Amino acid sequence: MLAAGAATTLVVAAVVGPPLFREHLHRAGVPMDSPEEVHAEEAYGYATVISLGGALAVSILAALAVSFYISRRLQRSIAEVASAATNVAQGNYDIRVSPPGLGDDFDALSSAFNQMASRLQAVDSSRQRLFGDLAHEIRTPVAVLEAYIEALEDGIRTLTPQTAAMLRDQTRRLVRFSDDVAALANAEESSVSMSYANIDVDRLTRQCVVAAQESYSKKGVALLVRVQEGLPRLWADEQRLAQVIGNLLQNALRHTPFGGSVELSCVRDGGRLQITVSDTGEGIPAEHLRRVFDRFYRADTARDREHGGAGLGLAIAKALVEAHGGSIVAASAGLDAGAVFTVDLPIAQSQQNLG
Repeated sequence: MLAAGAATTLVVAAVVGPPLFREHLHRAGVPMDSPEEVHAEEAYGYATVISLGGALAVSILAALAVSFYISRRLQRSIAEVASAATNVAQGNYDIRVSPPGLGDDFDALSSAFNQMASRLQAVDSSRQRLFGDLAHEIRTPVAVLEAYIEALEDGIRTLTPQTAAMLRDQTRRLVRFSDDVAALANAEESSVSMSYANIDVDRLTRQCVVAAQESYSKKGVALLVRVQEGLPRLWADEQRLAQVIGNLLQNALRHTPFGGSVELSCVRDGGRLQITVSDTGEGIPAEHLRRVFDRFYRADTARDREHGGAGLGLAIAKALVEAHGGSIVAASAGLDAGAVFTVDLPIAQSQQNLG
């Protein structure tokens, strides 16, 4: 490009310059074809060649210097991104690249790369934590089963009804855990498998209460329901929403002692529906509130896992609520102060936005 520009400049100067210069000489009174005209034209030609040549030489040197500087910076930036990409491909997700300062596009590229690496790092940490939690949850029932089977084989124990019941309980625990993990996986993928319809919130709420009533009666916990009159129909997946309410009611029952109470309420707040499950149970310490929806998380780590569940119910509820375009939050004043779980759902949604 530099050579083409230089050649074009020389051609234009050679073709356009001399006639214009000659015309001005004639206007100044220099006779045509006189020695003065020939000398002036030769002087003009020399001056033109020297000035253009010098200017082009300086321009070429300046362009080469700028190009070399920019290319070096580009090379360093590209090499840094390439090296970082190689590290990410090898599993080193903590790598980051610095903004090259070569314009908004390059800065946006480095920012996008850093965001990608950060998300991959979060996904990898979540994956490692999930595998650890899975191994921890499976280890106890498997160890119990193995111990009992070895005792039976060695003749230390006999297959009594009590032993059979213990083996059956541990097997059911593994099956229940497997079902919970499958339910969580389905919930987290539910945005592409939802079956939406206009549902009657009052009817759905009371069906969930009827389904949970027997468990509440056995434990001696009162189950109350309060549904605002005239609620509009909700565009949602009825089965998945029932699963959310069922999980919240089971969680409230698990943490509410004999003689306590749980209330399920549904009210409209502008263009949104709020489903609230409040209990008079154990409460949640403030430092645990932000993590109660994490998979396998328990505020009370000493809780009996067999009766406390696998810690997936609230995670499933959160995934299903978010698939509906809503949100769920937990609140508690502290230990022995009860807890309140509030589901906030949009009442009016189009099938295109949700499905």
